[in-house]
Amino acid sequence: MRLANAALVGSRHPSRTIMLGSRLLVSTILIPAFVGLCTLDHRMGDDAWILLALCVGLAVRCCYEMCDLMRVRNLAPEWWVTSVCSISLIACLWWGRASGQNGTGCESLLTLSKPMFAFGMIVLGLFTYEAFKFREPGRSLETMGAHLLIVVYVGLLLTFTAQLRWVAGTQAGYFTLASLVICVKLGDVGAYTFGRLWGKKKMAPILSPGKTWMGAIGGICGSMLGAALWLQFGIRLFSSEWTPPPIQWTLCYGLILAVAGMVGDLCESLIKRDTGQKDAAKLMPGFGGLLDLLDSIIFAGPIAYLLWMILPLTTWL
Repeated sequence: MRLANAALVGSRHPSRTIMLGSRLLVSTILIPAFVGLCTLDHRMGDDAWILLALCVGLAVRCCYEMCDLMRVRNLAPEWWVTSVCSISLIACLWWGRASGQNGTGCESLLTLSKPMFAFGMIVLGLFTYEAFKFREPGRSLETMGAHLLIVVYVGLLLTFTAQLRWVAGTQAGYFTLASLVICVKLGDVGAYTFGRLWGKKKMAPILSPGKTWMGAIGGICGSMLGAALWLQFGIRLFSSEWTPPPIQWTLCYGLILAVAGMVGDLCESLIKRDTGQKDAAKLMPGFGGLLDLLDSIIFAGPIAYLLWMILPLTTWL
């Protein structure tokens, strides 16, 4: 009887079945490929050139999707402008490391000094660019504001997220990066599961009608579970001599990232709702755009970076 009902539901909603199949197929390709790239980059040394190439690719695609979303009203952002600016911020992070600013913890803030200086130059450059382009009132300030928002949302947040590669030591680079991805994505899984099973009361009915308070509880549980599993047991994949962080700080880390991830998801919903779009430009079958995959990760990235600096999580240094 249950199999018959499942078949009946599938026949009534063939598009959902196809979408689920496409998502599973793409995931079986993407996840091993991503893990393989990270493993190769870890073995190649501390310079992380593969991570740099990956960040540049993500920035270019995300800038394209943001520009596509924001071409409404008097906004006219240009993809090449935002891409060049975002890549410049990311490249300055690697330049800072090449200049010898390779400390961990609070010392790693020195590495971010070059991207921050570059961001100041980008603001001046965007003002100058719009001044030379000016022809009539009503568009320049709106477009410059769109450019700045895209560069901050994509370039600056990706730069902070990439710095997780070195914040707890070069050998723990992908341990810290993976902690972010695992916590946030297991939070997404928990939120979806709890929301589908028990979600009734809407959390933000106008901004994101699908999100419920029960889903938020599920997101927190999933993220804290991911933090506990990865930080307590995943650490053995990197060194048998490292000591796991204290469990109370592990759970605190998962809790804060769960909240940051949910806020990041809501912030991307704000961009889409205000521009009248449902999803970013589709990237792969079964998925929305790349922004829909990365929104919670890049928003939580700077929070994770801060937590690795101030919480006693790095027990091996």
